[in-house]
Amino acid sequence: MHISHIKKLAAAVFFIALLLSALQCKKEVSADNSALIADSINTARELALQKTKDSLIQDSIEKNRVTYRTVIFKKNKKDSILKAFNNEYSPEERAIIYALNRLDSKNKFRADTLSVPDKFDKSLMIYTPFPRTLDQLKKVNKIAFFSYPIQAYALYENGNLVKWGPTSMGKKSAQTKRGLMFANWKKELAISTVDSEWKLPYNFNIHNTLGIGWHEYDLPGYPASHSCLRLLHDDAKFLYNWADTWTLNKDGQTLKANGTPVIVFGDYAWGGRKPWKYLESDSALTDISEKEMNSIIEPNLDKILSEQEKTQTVRKAQTLSSEAI
Repeated sequence: MHISHIKKLAAAVFFIALLLSALQCKKEVSADNSALIADSINTARELALQKTKDSLIQDSIEKNRVTYRTVIFKKNKKDSILKAFNNEYSPEERAIIYALNRLDSKNKFRADTLSVPDKFDKSLMIYTPFPRTLDQLKKVNKIAFFSYPIQAYALYENGNLVKWGPTSMGKKSAQTKRGLMFANWKKELAISTVDSEWKLPYNFNIHNTLGIGWHEYDLPGYPASHSCLRLLHDDAKFLYNWADTWTLNKDGQTLKANGTPVIVFGDYAWGGRKPWKYLESDSALTDISEKEMNSIIEPNLDKILSEQEKTQTVRKAQTLSSEAI
């Protein structure tokens, strides 16, 4: 073979080798980029999960860090103790203390014993007796719970606790119906059917035939209502705007779709000790475990989800209809 041909062949082989090498490098770079992207996505997911875990852990730590002391208002020294109590705590702090003891400021005179936290949080979230998250409720847009044993309510959105607070439920002779119900109609100021002089701000009905609903009214530190669910002013207003009403058919008499689900559960220790008064000895006395909440949710979950689907279908149809007009 002629030398010039050999040189040309060698050059061609060298060029092909360079080309293959470049292609391989590009392939490796592309693979590296894919790996980097995948790693970035995984890292972002891990960070998001860790952030959620850290938040929950921090919430748990904050809750565990809250300790309580007991203030006892002895009959023969009540005035002096109350004066010292008022001087020590601001009006906002006192409102938090009353709420934790299932009282409103109007009924503070009823207090003989108060559990007082060492930290103050107006939202009450650092004191929550309810689980912060409930995986069983991830598909449930909104749901409200009312607990008889601890006289407290909780609101969840997609499994996340968004609010909780004190309540006064039905007294022993007129107990609130337990079980799953749904928010129906609401009225900003209703008049009680028991006594026309009783004004009920932010009334939201949850059992139409029994006349059960939640609304603002006195919280005396124990179940005292005629089966309704009493709330503090701000809480009643919040729930009034938060929950969804039912949807009726055109006749205005028959149900087309339910509103927000509500579960009332548990038994009150009539004549027994009120757990929120003894938090100094055990800050978890009012806590409801995730396991207990799940046992309450599970038998009702299918019904809740099926009613939610029906409601979403009805509202979607209403939206499309209004847009078409």
